[in-house]
Amino acid sequence: MELDKGMAQTVARERPSPSQIDECTWLTDAELRVYSTEYERNGFQGGLQWYRCQTSGDYVAEREIFSGRAIDVPSMFVSGKSDWGTYQRPGDFEAMQSTACTNMLACHLIEGAGHWVQQEQPEAVSRLLLQFLGERDAGG
Repeated sequence: MELDKGMAQTVARERPSPSQIDECTWLTDAELRVYSTEYERNGFQGGLQWYRCQTSGDYVAEREIFSGRAIDVPSMFVSGKSDWGTYQRPGDFEAMQSTACTNMLACHLIEGAGHWVQQEQPEAVSRLLLQFLGERDAGG
């Protein structure tokens, strides 16, 4: 995310056009209805837990256990290029690659996908995962 722009300005250039939205096939109205029916029935508690953990003092001690630690196993990051989360905090994407993960082997921002990349571009995600796992099997 650029320092002189807010989140909405930053992701606006990645936003799909109205015609692209109309052509969206990754989540049909019937599939969306499944989600909305379940949220009506059960609420959206689970979807909010991450935010509670980030803002509540109740979880500070648990988070501090991992403060300053890195992920040292071979790692790969896959996201939709239009996922605002990747751009949410300036510098986090780069820090993940250089500091948080000491063995980051690949980062992929997939065109034509947003936050639900595995649903929006399943073939691309599967290809990248198989490639990554194949490299691990080959000792790469």
